[in-house]
Amino acid sequence: MGGYYEYQHVVGFEETNLVGNVYYVNYLRWQGRCREMFLKTRAPDVLAELQDDLKLFTLKVDCEFYAEITAFDDLSIRMRLVELAQTQLEFSFDYVRLDPGGGESLIARGRQRVACMRGPNTQTVPARVPDSLVRALEPYLELRRSA
Repeated sequence: MGGYYEYQHVVGFEETNLVGNVYYVNYLRWQGRCREMFLKTRAPDVLAELQDDLKLFTLKVDCEFYAEITAFDDLSIRMRLVELAQTQLEFSFDYVRLDPGGGESLIARGRQRVACMRGPNTQTVPARVPDSLVRALEPYLELRRSA
């Protein structure tokens, strides 16, 4: 897997603006979709907890853009775990255009911070990251480089 979870996507017309490039909010949608597909394929037992009382609150998202993309571009959204705390997770996302000839180009990079919470909607409290989620994320831990 190369240390990342990969979600592939083909850009559609509905994701572009009048000028023809991808509208920025879609990058954030793709972060969420990548995270959802990770849970579906790598941590299905966490989905059962989400139907019970586990909640994953997105606390912060960001995205830095390097190049524009348009309809029918093939993308790979690559998610890595940057930080694991007792009740929070931080992910990084690389948005890579996959060229027909096999080349790749980094077009954007994003981050997302998530808190685990439990309890009814009006009384949620921080909760430990489920062990099953920690185990599922271990292969995707981003290696820290020393300066």
